[in-house]
Amino acid sequence: MATVTLEERVAVLEQKVARFIPEEPERTPKGPWWKKIVGVYKNDPEFAEAERLGREYRESLRPQEDVTP
Repeated sequence: MATVTLEERVAVLEQKVARFIPEEPERTPKGPWWKKIVGVYKNDPEFAEAERLGREYRESLRPQEDVTP
């Protein structure tokens, strides 16, 4: 039975793992993420409706002022 050294075992594992690692590291986007989506919903009636409903809901959570004379 052939004895395999630790170094040989590690070398084999490194070769197998190297197949899963991309050649070039993934490039991270430069700048803030939100700059990519600014204006995406401009003039979108469905977004405007969702915005209105959200505002209406948040206002409904505010305590109501008692306006008794």
